[in-house]
Amino acid sequence: MALEIGRKQAPELDRQITGLDALELTAGTRRNPVGRFWSALWPMITAVVIALAAWQLVVLSGWKDRYVLPGPTDMAPDFVDQLTSGSFWEAVALTMQRAVTGFALSIAIGVVVGVVVSQSRIMRRAFGSLITGLQTMPSIAWFPLAILLFKLSESAILFVVVLGAAPSIANGLIAGVDYTPPILLRAGKVMGLRGLDFYRHLIMPASLPSFVAGLKQGWAFAWRSLMAGELLVIIGDTTSLGVLLSQARELNDTPAMISYMIMILLIGILIDQLFGVVDRAIRTRWGLDST
Repeated sequence: MALEIGRKQAPELDRQITGLDALELTAGTRRNPVGRFWSALWPMITAVVIALAAWQLVVLSGWKDRYVLPGPTDMAPDFVDQLTSGSFWEAVALTMQRAVTGFALSIAIGVVVGVVVSQSRIMRRAFGSLITGLQTMPSIAWFPLAILLFKLSESAILFVVVLGAAPSIANGLIAGVDYTPPILLRAGKVMGLRGLDFYRHLIMPASLPSFVAGLKQGWAFAWRSLMAGELLVIIGDTTSLGVLLSQARELNDTPAMISYMIMILLIGILIDQLFGVVDRAIRTRWGLDST
């Protein structure tokens, strides 16, 4: 009797399993690259169109004279001229060189501080609040000290960039370590992981999402600190985005000034998109994003 019931239920069970397999395959099917690119692009295009339209409406309202606040159509020719100027791209290159150098130093210092503080309760009690306090301190407040210590030099700018970015990176790593599941820590110790291997094969992979979030926030602080530094610290005859922005302000060249501001914004958005690619790759690898 039981054998007969089992035979009757077998086709139904096979049908259900087949349906589950089809559902899993469908869920794992990825959209074509063009569709994914367009789905990511059109919201940004829409946001740009809305921002430009709002900007133009403010100009048309007559709130400020056009020589004070030009509209998108007024400054577009100047923006195109800047994009075709070799000196402009030299300034961008110098700014990006400073940004990459300062951010690399911030990562090195932030990782060391994060590892040390996260593994010692005494160190955390002593320096945990200090790191958060440094993170919340406005970068411009460091420049009087930086200029006093390093004069008007590259070191003064890098000093403030590192102080702006390193605490965020350290806090990101500390948070990642704090939220590492205890079972993983016990498993690593059982498998004999010690010292650098413990961090390399367990702590860093487990804390990677929080660490990437800390890197992203650290870059935001580094970029803001760098722009403030280039506006305040003019080094000889060097020309950077901050110097161009300051010169445009002094000459009351509003179209050029807005062009430089737009370039600074675009660079920030581009770097944010790169961090987004890394974040999506991590989510996909961890099975958190199946689309």
